[in-house]
Amino acid sequence: MLHSLVLLWFSWVRDGGYLGVFFLMALESTIVPIPSELILPPAAFWAAQGHMSFWGVVAAGTLGSYAGSAVSYLACRWLGGRFLHQYGRYVLLTDEKITMAERLVRDHGAFGIFVSRMLPVVRHLISMPAGVFKMDFKIFSLVTLSGAGIWCYILALWGQKILGAHPELLNSPEQMMSAVKSEMIWFVAGIAGLALLYSLVVFYKKSLRK
Repeated sequence: MLHSLVLLWFSWVRDGGYLGVFFLMALESTIVPIPSELILPPAAFWAAQGHMSFWGVVAAGTLGSYAGSAVSYLACRWLGGRFLHQYGRYVLLTDEKITMAERLVRDHGAFGIFVSRMLPVVRHLISMPAGVFKMDFKIFSLVTLSGAGIWCYILALWGQKILGAHPELLNSPEQMMSAVKSEMIWFVAGIAGLALLYSLVVFYKKSLRK
């Protein structure tokens, strides 16, 4: 089932070009569990073959991420947190995941959203509590575009590197995703470390005020 879906996503990117990248990344930034690791790397590989441009792929991915995030933000701003907790489980959003995303926004604001756009699990959730807490939409847009842009650039760059050397991975989505994740583990660890350091600084400043 998953393998068939991934092959379908691949065909959307290959045949749909920038629009396919935009559409899939928009879905990835909502409640639809499409891994961005399976969208940008193949697109970057096909760009290297002359079908698209590298920066066009990054732009389409970034704008798609922003569009999906904006939809989630606006929907949750209108529906509220109670609705999200009550009905989220029907779309695979557990209370634990929602609470974790809410804590990131409540405790760290715009910085929490920026960092979360580059972290697994919370990446597609973080827009929801931002809407629930009615964060300023301009600030939300700025940090979302910035974080999504960096994430899309890194994915596209590594996609070119990995698939350029091993194009046979396109025929094995599971191995391709594993290869991308193994290459990106230090980047994700660095972002998580930065977030932890920021949390410690914020905690220290709060303790000084007491």
